[in-house]
Amino acid sequence: MEPIYATGMAAKLRSQWDRDAGLGQNHNAVKLLGQDYESLRSQCQQTRTLFEDPLFPTSASSLGFNELGPRSSKTHGVRWMRPTEICMRPQFIMDGATRTDICQGSLGDCWLLAAIASLTLNDDLLHRVVPHGQSFDGGYAGIFHFQFWQFGEWVDVVIDDRLPVKDGKLLFVHSAEGGEFWSALLEKAYAKLNGCYEALSGGSTSEGFEDFTGGVTEMYELKKAPADLFSIIGRAIERGSLLGCSIDITSKFDQEAVTFKKLVKGHAYSVTAVEEVVYRGNMTKLVRIRNPWGEVEWTGAWSDDSREWDNVDRSVRGRLQNRSEDGEFWMSFSDFLREFSRLEICNLTADALQAGQVKKWSTSLYQGEWRRGSTAGGCRNFPATFWINPQFKVTLKHPDSPGQSDCSFLVALMQKDRRKKRREGQDMETIGFAIYEVREQISLSGVHLKRDFFLTNASSARSELFINLREVSSRFQLPAGEYIIVPSTFEPQKEADFVLRVFSEKPQHHMTPLNEVSDRSHFLRAHLCCVSLCTDKDLKTDGFGKESCRSMINLMDTDGSGKLGLTEFHVLWEKVKRYLQIFRDHDVDKSGTMSSYEMRRALEAAGFKLNNHLFQLIILRYTEEDLSVDFDNFVTCLVRLETMFKTFKTLDTDADGFISLTFFQVSLTPTFQHTANTHPKHVER
Repeated sequence: MEPIYATGMAAKLRSQWDRDAGLGQNHNAVKLLGQDYESLRSQCQQTRTLFEDPLFPTSASSLGFNELGPRSSKTHGVRWMRPTEICMRPQFIMDGATRTDICQGSLGDCWLLAAIASLTLNDDLLHRVVPHGQSFDGGYAGIFHFQFWQFGEWVDVVIDDRLPVKDGKLLFVHSAEGGEFWSALLEKAYAKLNGCYEALSGGSTSEGFEDFTGGVTEMYELKKAPADLFSIIGRAIERGSLLGCSIDITSKFDQEAVTFKKLVKGHAYSVTAVEEVVYRGNMTKLVRIRNPWGEVEWTGAWSDDSREWDNVDRSVRGRLQNRSEDGEFWMSFSDFLREFSRLEICNLTADALQAGQVKKWSTSLYQGEWRRGSTAGGCRNFPATFWINPQFKVTLKHPDSPGQSDCSFLVALMQKDRRKKRREGQDMETIGFAIYEVREQISLSGVHLKRDFFLTNASSARSELFINLREVSSRFQLPAGEYIIVPSTFEPQKEADFVLRVFSEKPQHHMTPLNEVSDRSHFLRAHLCCVSLCTDKDLKTDGFGKESCRSMINLMDTDGSGKLGLTEFHVLWEKVKRYLQIFRDHDVDKSGTMSSYEMRRALEAAGFKLNNHLFQLIILRYTEEDLSVDFDNFVTCLVRLETMFKTFKTLDTDADGFISLTFFQVSLTPTFQHTANTHPKHVER
């Protein structure tokens, strides 16, 4: 037998079981690059050494590749120093994590720091990202860890505490007091997660929000703000949601340009509170905002030293007014709507909410991919290929209220790992999605919809924009029924991985991916049929059927995509040639088929030694009425056996020759599915 490796499907199944058992949840995060914080820390304590991370070294590659590359003036003279070398008595968190702990350095990651600042307002959320029990005191070993949500699962990131320093100061984020280091270490862990520090330059606050909570973000254009936006903001803050705002730029010269009243264009701020105060006899709405620079504050009405505070009750003024240049300031809600362009609110998912909270999101999440030639069809502007995009069926069950037909839900499409690809010259793709209502006869089939459907049916809803952000999300109200969501890039043949999430405030939706139909499977079937017939005219076969092709794809699909690439196809073809040679060698009477006796010897030659019971089952399953086995069934049998052995080996993690499966796990295992769904007359019930 050849060495046994996990097939893509078996590995995918093992991964799914791990996640069903809780892996990837915040309390049991996936370990990035396999690094375990507790064991590494224990090793360092035993050897009395400080941890040095070999997977994120103190080298130019960890800083960046262009503006922070090896030849950049920004990185010239940078040294990596531990907090214990920077100051006398470093603290991890001192007097609690506060917004003033986060001051921006020489990196354009204000979007990230605005998100961190909002995180400090909720201790429960903060400590999901920044685990308890870390310090520079007893047990210090130069190692720290942080947890981030990444595309459907929580990831634990281990780092050493060597930080980039230039001219005696931290190069990037730092605390206002200078001796507190949790925010700098958090930034380093996030840089490691994304490949380097420079990968964090530029972005949307919602990205940081979601990676700290696993929540879903909604955007509001403030020039078109709903009438109840102030109460929306207030309720969001009460629920622990994270909020950010920014001012659009109109040209490259606007980037981080400071306005007359000291607001910064193209810069990410966090919204940290709202209040209503009595001002000259009238109720006035106020918003509190933080600049992650730690300085440069609004100088208009309600700013730190403005006269408006003189006309507010002294106790209220004492509670709200802050005269220090700490980057945080109040402004009126009307000025907020006029001066800022966009508000982002990150709503928390059920796992992040407190147990007593009534309103929790019901969520569905699926991973997907766009691949050239098979699933990258582009948007509806390209009708010839739009239909080949991945498709997901969503069933909306319960209207929002009695007597109504509409169901509210939110769709969020997120592209994966794009920051890591910046080093290769790639960036965000332009993405979006469309939603189609499907009739009952179509929905029952569960089959990938073809081109004709999209040519004759208009979409029921769609994302507001196709845009080159990490995530596109929109809220919809549609009548109860079944719908197909088609996520896509704007242009065809753009490759990317994605996560599609659907949220509703009621447990009212059900989402499943439709069976994909790939041209490659038809190509495989036709090609193998043609070659096998041309190779040996004495073979009695009509070529490989769909069942055989599916078995072969399942065996060779090493990446779990459900399709074969050229390399995978080449390896498969070499296997088929080997099977053909075994078939020829053991077809002693040259009948073009296998007798049961010839079949047994051929299976042994292929490396399978089976007991009598298994061999009897194979004869029942794969022979024709005259008990002969043609080449098609012979190859299918060998492929199934090899897949079964590999799947078993993958799932037998303790190598004791036994595995324990629940009914649900059995139903997910491809080998059992194929056995149960084919030739039912031979399967005992």
